[in-house]
This record gives sequence, structure tokens and C-alpha cells, in this order.
Amino acid sequence: MSIKVVVIEDQKETRDMLAILINSSGEYECTGTFANSEDALEHIPRLLPDVALVDINLPGISGTECVARLRGLCPSVQYIMCTSLEDSDTIFAALQAGASGYITKSAPPAKMLEAINDVHNGGSPMSSQIARKVVAFFQQKEQVKNNAELQKLSPREQEILDFLSKGFRYKEIAATLFLSIETVRKHIHNIYEKLQVDSRTDALNKIYTRR
Repeated sequence: MSIKVVVIEDQKETRDMLAILINSSGEYECTGTFANSEDALEHIPRLLPDVALVDINLPGISGTECVARLRGLCPSVQYIMCTSLEDSDTIFAALQAGASGYITKSAPPAKMLEAINDVHNGGSPMSSQIARKVVAFFQQKEQVKNNAELQKLSPREQEILDFLSKGFRYKEIAATLFLSIETVRKHIHNIYEKLQVDSRTDALNKIYTRR
């Protein structure tokens, strides 16, 4: 069964290009495109896609606010912010609103498709530039602020959470710990479930403070 994807993008050329890319992949199906948040909020709860590509700089209701509202209406959808903006404040506002990943519009087509697959399988796709900013952000953590929450995790889960805080990708964690990527994904799923969060950002914010 193909992965259902919707695109929320105000630039028609970019919107059409993404739809063509998705439909020509053979693995994904673009089931809707929207030029603004208002239309997306009206139709996406009915379409219930697997993944939504969302431009952060939408007219009217911003992409970040759109994701925050959609998360309440259809929490099973995974959201990827797809934009040319790369400032840290914008990145973290989007992640905190509920986006699972973030990628720049300049990313190659193969990376766009990889991001869709990654987020659908529980990952947090990011461009290398943004990943470095995420790493820098979490490297500022001072200490564990919520030891009671941390103790809910097994030693292996705590170890993996520490790797996540350092910006490691799933495949890097797997290689370091001599585990399969699927095993790492399962551990991270368990971490999210125990901490009652939906993303890497939420998990780290729940456990760590920052300087």
C-alpha cells in the first residue's frame, strides 16, 4: 500500500513539482495539494494522509500554526516542514508545534522522498544544516531536570536518549551500539510511549534543561 502524502505550499510551481515527484516515485501517492492553511484545515481531517509536507511561510495562518491545529484534529499524521527558512527560532517553533521533521526546499528530490519514508517509519528527517542547529541546541542542556521521568526508561533507552540529545541519527546509533535500525526504532518508540511524547524534541525537552 502506498504512503499517502499531502502538500501545503502557497507557491504553485513548488506545489505542483512536489506532487509530481511524489506521484512518480511508485511508493507514494499525493492525495491532496493546498495553497493555504485554511483549505488544509478544512480538508485534511477528511483525507487523513500518512504524511503532510508543510511550507512554514504560508499566507494567513502560518505553517507552524497550521501544524499545531492539525495535530489536534488528526494526530496520526506526520508533518514535515518544507521551507527555505533555516533560523533556529523558526525551526524549534515548528518542531514544538508538532512537526516530526524539517527539510529545506533546496534538498535533492531523492532526499525529499527519503524524508517522507523516514518520518513515516518513526524518524525525524532534517537537512544536515538544520541537524547541526538541533545538535547545538541540545548540547546546551545543563542537566537532567526530570529524574523521575528518566527512571521510567531502561538503561538501554536512557543510552539511546543520550545519543538523540547529541544529534545522532538512527543509523548512527545503530552502528555505535551494534543494533539494527529497526531495533533502535523500537527503543525510540518505547521511549516516546513511556514519556508520553510524540517527537525527539518533546522527549529531550521533558528530560533536560538548557543553559
